[in-house]
Amino acid sequence: MKITFYGHACFGLEVNNTHILVDPFITGNPKASHIDINTIKADYILITHAHQDHVLDVEAIAERTGATIISNYEIVMYYGAKNLKGHPVNHGGTFTTETFSAKYVNAVHTSSFVDGTYGGQPGGFVVTAGDTSLYIAGDTAVTMDMKLIPMTTKLTASILPIGDNFTMGVKDAIIATNLVECNKVIGCHYNTFPPIEIDVANAIKEFSEANKELVTLEIGASIVI
Repeated sequence: MKITFYGHACFGLEVNNTHILVDPFITGNPKASHIDINTIKADYILITHAHQDHVLDVEAIAERTGATIISNYEIVMYYGAKNLKGHPVNHGGTFTTETFSAKYVNAVHTSSFVDGTYGGQPGGFVVTAGDTSLYIAGDTAVTMDMKLIPMTTKLTASILPIGDNFTMGVKDAIIATNLVECNKVIGCHYNTFPPIEIDVANAIKEFSEANKELVTLEIGASIVI
């Protein structure tokens, strides 16, 4: 599985020539100004929740690519009213293709569109392709529900928010690694806006001292897991 970071909480996953885009917020992020959304491939778009910093570019990319939107019922119905393809799931449910599966799991956060429309309950995804499984936490506090994930899935890596203020911070993310039983973390949702600015070098140090690995990708960079 190839993972490309597009800034904030947006990632592209490539699995056997299938392209999965997660929480597309690119054009509104000055730090991602070098990313051209018209070149991003997407067969599926996974949306954790409806906040603007996770959905800003959904419509533009879905219209261009014809991607299928995978999210909770309310979010899929919202985009369905705009004539975009989607498949609704809810917590505990799994969307499955021949290439990958995506299970929608709990997150503790809020969820609404910028126009005030209710965005359903927020969630995260466990994406599995072959022997590789990636936990995408979405925007969340650390929660004991994370303990349920390793009961059914051995994770290869996790994408966790580390910016604090709106989500868990570094110390709680380290706790989350213990709950999901996965020590390899790709950090997200930090340094985009002033309230979530962190000392990245210190964050890496804190993870290392806890015998964990924190990967902080440059925008546009990729990693293979």
